[in-house]
Amino acid sequence: MCGYQRTGRAVLAVLALSSLLASGCNRGEKSNPVSRVANYVQGKLKRGPILKVENQEFTNDDLAAYIKATGGNEARSLSAESLSRLFDRFVDEKTLLEAARQRNLTLTPDEKKNYLAKLAGESNPDRSAPAPDAPESEGVFDGLLVEKYTYQVIKDVRVEDSEVQAYYDEHKKDFLLPERVQVSQILVPTEQKAVEVLRRVENAPEAEFRKTAREESSGPEAFKGGLMGIYKQGDLPYDMEKVIFALDVGKISQVVESAYGYHIFRLDRKFPPQLQSLNEAAPAVRIKVLDRKIKDALSIHLGGLKDTLSWKASPENLFFSYQRLDQ
Repeated sequence: MCGYQRTGRAVLAVLALSSLLASGCNRGEKSNPVSRVANYVQGKLKRGPILKVENQEFTNDDLAAYIKATGGNEARSLSAESLSRLFDRFVDEKTLLEAARQRNLTLTPDEKKNYLAKLAGESNPDRSAPAPDAPESEGVFDGLLVEKYTYQVIKDVRVEDSEVQAYYDEHKKDFLLPERVQVSQILVPTEQKAVEVLRRVENAPEAEFRKTAREESSGPEAFKGGLMGIYKQGDLPYDMEKVIFALDVGKISQVVESAYGYHIFRLDRKFPPQLQSLNEAAPAVRIKVLDRKIKDALSIHLGGLKDTLSWKASPENLFFSYQRLDQ
């Protein structure tokens, strides 16, 4: 799969965050968004174009189709705020689409074929039906062309080690790990069995607990001697956590009932709060910095396009009351 296809979903997510249009759009007329959407769907509202980009005009029908295609939602199910942000994204993508066409960027036959196969697979996960040979219109490929164009804009964005270091130094509090505990359990189906097992292990050494877990536990971690893993508060159900975090290291809990059965917990270790090292935090930091740089690169590029292309958004013609970001 091509690089721009692999990054397509991330690119569209960044576009959804773009607010370049917001400062240039006037507020639409005020009314109940739900009733306005219903009226539009019923054909009661007749409006002019909502967007012009060079020689292309787009209407509420185009926006409604875009919303359904990209989000899988009918327009009437969304709030005015959500519709407004989707309109911002619609404007950005149509601007990028025009830029792609002016630069004579096209899709290869294989790219189209693979895209159609992907769409067919998403709509029919069991893949029992073949992919269509041809789309109803070339418009089905607009999103893919935008992805391909956008990839050209961001493909050279890189994150340097010095940027990772700077972000880590500035946001160290985000990498402070809270107290965590290593927990093991024996899970059995009945209370009677749980009481019997508890008598065997409550004062036994760790090796005996592990042996009993392998022999008696029905939990998925039984083969590991009952070792569940390492958790912080909030990772496990509250009724379990209040028992587990109250234990001393090496101690066994009383029987705890849940929807899964009857549990006997052992607190193996406690880890005090500690700061993740740079090496531990680096992968997550690199992703955060890369996302920010991609967003910045797209914003700058879109700003340049909107300075050079002929375009006009008309939010007053929308079938809902447009909400500015700063409202």
